[in-house]
Amino acid sequence: MADEARAYRYVGPAEVRAAMRHAPAGQVIRTMEDLIAWLGVVGQDELANPFTFVVGVQGNLRLAPRRSEHVACAGGGVVLSAGEIAFAQGSDGWEVAEVSNQSTGYCPEAGSWTAVEEVLDRLGVAHPGRFTDEFVFRRCPECGERNVVKDGSFVCTVCDGDLPATWNFDVPAEGY
Repeated sequence: MADEARAYRYVGPAEVRAAMRHAPAGQVIRTMEDLIAWLGVVGQDELANPFTFVVGVQGNLRLAPRRSEHVACAGGGVVLSAGEIAFAQGSDGWEVAEVSNQSTGYCPEAGSWTAVEEVLDRLGVAHPGRFTDEFVFRRCPECGERNVVKDGSFVCTVCDGDLPATWNFDVPAEGY
């Protein structure tokens, strides 16, 4: 993994982490064969939806059904990226149809794409070269709420406080 990659700790609700403590971790995908086998087991209903994914700090892709929490998929650990990913059969086999950094549990930056790209390239999975949907996350310094920034509006959806221009989940949420 790239030296400049940021590691993301879980920043979601403590009660979600506690509830997921005994949930199974996502399936580790180390090879294209692992991916093909896993996709063959999940069934057509699951294939119609994106999957929950994380890239762990060891550079492994983990996949779980979409309704899974990212913290469970990661086995509670720190990640290099997290979001949702959809696969489709292409002319050369399985490929990524859609991928995002949508994870309100880890709130990864769009720059975490580098970790996703590295693991997909290593697996030999064709991909779009970027997140097809990018989310911008900020924590409100006034109330501590996690926010998804929409339409460039850096205003907290809970308290109307100003959100910082830069990613700020590496700052402890003191008092929250």
